[in-house]
Amino acid sequence: MAVLGLLCLFVGFSSIICTSLHVGRKSLEATVEEIAGYGGVAEKIIDLAVYGDARNRSYDKLARFTDKIGHRLSGSKNLERAIEYMHDALKKDGLENVHLEPVKVPHWVRGRESAVMLEPLHHPLAILGLGSSVATPLEGITAEVLVVQSFDELKRRASEAEGKIVVYNQPFVSYRETAQYRFSGASEAAKVGAVASLIRSVTPFSINSPHTGWQRYAEGVTRIPTACITVEDAQLMARMAQRGQKIVIRLEMNCHNLPDADSFNTVAEITGSKYPEQVCSITM
Repeated sequence: MAVLGLLCLFVGFSSIICTSLHVGRKSLEATVEEIAGYGGVAEKIIDLAVYGDARNRSYDKLARFTDKIGHRLSGSKNLERAIEYMHDALKKDGLENVHLEPVKVPHWVRGRESAVMLEPLHHPLAILGLGSSVATPLEGITAEVLVVQSFDELKRRASEAEGKIVVYNQPFVSYRETAQYRFSGASEAAKVGAVASLIRSVTPFSINSPHTGWQRYAEGVTRIPTACITVEDAQLMARMAQRGQKIVIRLEMNCHNLPDADSFNTVAEITGSKYPEQVCSITM
């Protein structure tokens, strides 16, 4: 069951590719029936992980990994340490054909960053720059805020956005649906003349904690600085805006993009005892 613990470590930064050499020749009904046949095995694994000797093993492995490595941004030294750590862990846990495959990865450096509300009150904001964001000028950006709940509202109020910092206070619906604001929010704000954007963290739960992630600039659109703020601060500014209060923020970010860095995919295999020709590989 050591493999189970390792699989849990991969959640969030791995892709699992399972390919059967003869799946293409099976009907959908036959495939569903085959999968259902593993129900008993799945129950045993779940019972062992949740109630048995492996209880908390995955959490302990994850805690040890994150405590030792910390954040591991693409292209960073910590990422290389994480790859080495996982490569060794996979070998120790007995997986087969464990190896590294060279790959180029984006290299973005966060640097120093800060944001503070200046009006209608002095209030420091917890922020995390979004991956690939451009920096602010050295003196930062000081601008009035426009708070919106959706892209549709931003388009309706486009005439109000010129020279402002757009704050998205989008409600959390699902990660897939809500993450579009983090992914495209900066470019959508730039299209209507905003000088920066701040996105409410894509999460249903917050303890004044910003949640970051990668974002992408649209082709042909001015690139503006962008960062995540906490759910609490986004809601605070939404309430202020509803009261008609003027909100002013000073934003400073000195992040920068570097040329793609050399890195590795980590590959491991588990040879099946019954169907060894069916390959399941885990690639990070």
